[in-house]
Amino acid sequence: MMPAHETYDVIVIGAGAGGMTAAAVAATEGLRVLVIEKTAFVGGTTAWSDGMVWIPANPKMKEAGLSDSITDAVRYLSSTVPEPTNAGLRAAFLARGPEAVAWLEANTEVRLQPVKAYPDHYPELLGARSGRVLEPVVFDGTRLGAHFARLRAPMPELTIFRGMMVDRRDILHLRGAGKSLRPTLRAARLLSGYALQRLRSPRGTTLHLGNALAARLYASLLTRRVEILFSADVEDLSVQGDGVRGVVIRHGARDRWIAARRGVVVATGGFSHDATLRKRFFPPAAGFVSATNTSATGDGLRLATAVGAALNVDATSPAYWVPVSLFRRADGSRGVFPHTITERAKPGVIAVNAAGRRFVNEALSYHEFVLAMLRDGSGEPDRPFYLVCDRQFLWTYGLGRIKPFTRNLRRYVAKGELIEAPDIAQLAAKTGIKPSVLAATIASYNSDAKEGRDPEFGRGSTLYQRHLGDISHKPNPCVAPILGAPFFALRIYPADLGTAIGMKVDAQARVLRQDGTPIAGLYACGNDMGSIMNGNQPAPGIMLGPALTFGYIAGRHLAEGVAAATSPTKVSV
Repeated sequence: MMPAHETYDVIVIGAGAGGMTAAAVAATEGLRVLVIEKTAFVGGTTAWSDGMVWIPANPKMKEAGLSDSITDAVRYLSSTVPEPTNAGLRAAFLARGPEAVAWLEANTEVRLQPVKAYPDHYPELLGARSGRVLEPVVFDGTRLGAHFARLRAPMPELTIFRGMMVDRRDILHLRGAGKSLRPTLRAARLLSGYALQRLRSPRGTTLHLGNALAARLYASLLTRRVEILFSADVEDLSVQGDGVRGVVIRHGARDRWIAARRGVVVATGGFSHDATLRKRFFPPAAGFVSATNTSATGDGLRLATAVGAALNVDATSPAYWVPVSLFRRADGSRGVFPHTITERAKPGVIAVNAAGRRFVNEALSYHEFVLAMLRDGSGEPDRPFYLVCDRQFLWTYGLGRIKPFTRNLRRYVAKGELIEAPDIAQLAAKTGIKPSVLAATIASYNSDAKEGRDPEFGRGSTLYQRHLGDISHKPNPCVAPILGAPFFALRIYPADLGTAIGMKVDAQARVLRQDGTPIAGLYACGNDMGSIMNGNQPAPGIMLGPALTFGYIAGRHLAEGVAAATSPTKVSV
């Protein structure tokens, strides 16, 4: 073994939400921390995400006057995550999640607020609640100073005016601009503020959603003088005796061994972009499309399994899913637009399969929607699916990356991204669907949609579905007929939002061997850690909630100074 070039108390591999949380906690507790990031930016997939954090019975709910209890959360999870696998980790998450929120708010720059009206995905089940999901409070990116350039930018398609982020509440003001005084004034303030920001920055500095969460965690690291090594690859974990004592990295043209007195936290984001692992764990119908950051290539799993880490492969689904549409940006790069909550549940659009028939309730969660795609796909990796709507829908709600009130659709049609036709028969012909089948599908849907009903799938029948619809549309916020030419189709694909298969850990976030004993000095969080929900998605934010919680747990446990000294003991998983 080469001599150590440097020594830290803690080394964190990966600068996503989980890794930055672990680093911030350990540094706040007085430890010297190094974060190693393989890319040139912090934030990972978190910086692209909606930033939702699901933690039941959290203190922010109580402050907002929302009732909840761990008992109710246990009841809800018993229905939505019925498998016994990881039951102990779910218990640890429920017990320590509220503690993590309170600690982070008291000791770091992280600030969260409840999305009061956002329900769990299955609100009809016992123990379900609204408001369990938290979102990051808006953050001023100028507070990062020159380091703002190191924060991964949001997906361009989730901004307006080429770089302006908008709070979900302000979308309504922008839509109402010019129609009444209040939204017009609010829109004017937003736009003038953005114009001033662009004088000083290449993009807007008022940050929302996952970009705000990543920025707040990054600010926490900078304030605590945590060192971040960018564009560095970790080649091996250094094992001495019975535990992990550091890492071997390639930075530039040379290898370096960096020692860790207390431990290493692996948080590299899962394996969404590793073709070998996708082929091993994903169903064939899933294909190779991902909505995650391209740096999630399974580095953490390979490093940890090389030193004896066990993988938790007992998952109902190997990943969390979202339907996406694909396109080419002006610079030639491929764009992936996730259809999470923007338009699928709105009134006046349906999803059809390759045969031209509806196959799903379009207002279900994005995870359930893709599970229906995978079932319908019959194992075919390139089976086409489409969202179908008319001009009025597209104008009012948008479709994929096409924003509402877009007048000129020619560039989307010319690129083949959006399919347009003057009638349903020609639309079907352009998509390869039998015209009589698509016409019959739309006619059947329309016959009941005129009255706001969907007897085939019950769209708009739950609080969650209605929340995603248009509350101003009566009688059903999720259902309206498709009537006015021209008509449009947008192809959608199954994609993952993050992997559910990962390393086995214990309630202290320590990585486990196959026999259930912890590997001293090795921790995991985020998508490198096997999902505590086993591939089920009971609510939004079930990746970021556990990522923050177990990042917090790892940081606190490392700070206690027992990680390297404790002899391995058998634990149940």
